Amino acid sequence: MIAYIDGKLAHKDPTYVIIDVNGVGYQIKISLSTYSSLPGGERCKLHTYLHIKEDAHTLYGFTTAAEKDLFLHLISISGVGPNTGLMILSSLSVEEVQQAIVREDVRTIQHVKGIGAKTAQRIILELKDKMKKEALLSDAVMPAASHNTNRAEALSALVTLGFAKNVAEKTLDSIIKREGGNLSVEELIKFALKSS
Repeated sequence: MIAYIDGKLAHKDPTYVIIDVNGVGYQIKISLSTYSSLPGGERCKLHTYLHIKEDAHTLYGFTTAAEKDLFLHLISISGVGPNTGLMILSSLSVEEVQQAIVREDVRTIQHVKGIGAKTAQRIILELKDKMKKEALLSDAVMPAASHNTNRAEALSALVTLGFAKNVAEKTLDSIIKREGGNLSVEELIKFALKSS
């Protein structure tokens, strides 16, 4: 298996990158969160997973080991393939997915395009204990605002519009603090666009 690829960023797209390693271009599928956290410079390193099917060998890349680990947990579940796993990680941050699983928040996971109620329940059922163990081991303090599905949707939209993820998160958190937590997704996005 290819654990990581380190090379020159030859092409960057919201769904994939091409990394040139000594004259060989590796096309790697990525999530939106990986896209927004890729460095602006030429050199980049992605943790990778190689998915082999009868008709294709596909590389999936992640800027953090935590994102790759969560991806591997997700695709271990029946009915969740690599493209669905990538869609989940494009819609929600690693922390948001972990929180939704630990809190058994089916609705947050179900808001991801292509995830139905049964798949969301299966993800929670099969990963709940693993996520709780990992949360205890890392003593991760999860921000209370992250369980807000409107915030998650607004964040996803802002990242898709080209905002850096960390900037969008800070902006949304300050808006929620200032305006209150009962804003709709549209209101959150409008406030964020006005404040930038």
